Amino acid sequence: MITVLSDTHSRSGHELEGRAKEAVEDSSVVVHAGDFTNEEALDAFQDASDLLYAVYGNNATPGVRDRLPPERTFEAEGVRFVLTHGDDRSSTGLSLLGRQQAADVVVFGHSHRHAATDAEEVLLLNPGSHASPRGGIPTHAELRPTDDGLEGEIRHRDGSVVEKFEIEV
Repeated sequence: MITVLSDTHSRSGHELEGRAKEAVEDSSVVVHAGDFTNEEALDAFQDASDLLYAVYGNNATPGVRDRLPPERTFEAEGVRFVLTHGDDRSSTGLSLLGRQQAADVVVFGHSHRHAATDAEEVLLLNPGSHASPRGGIPTHAELRPTDDGLEGEIRHRDGSVVEKFEIEV
């Protein structure tokens, strides 16, 4: 399983609770779209994850910015991802980024609001914020392999499914 998170905004640790904590512990890959805030929060995620792909966000301290890129491209479970915080891009810009990198999905954060949107051959995925949500719903995304790509769910901290989506390759 791949767990996708964003916008931790912590100065003390990973702030994982409930289903988000279980999902990170059960995942082979954890993806974080930025705003750990400081190195202690980043270290906590690295300690909790088998494999962490992460970028820094607009609220990152210089120490986090020194350790993480603003953007990265990687593959997991046969799916090509572009990861960015997204604070400097519109949905059109995110879609263009995905197409430029031949990605199947662009993971971004910044808004603290979850969304999974098809945008011209690329899925735009914002997992929301597991720790500092806007609108009161702490969320993250879970992705599981299928024969055709990945099936995804955006989940609430209590484990309930908020939204389902697919990433086909």
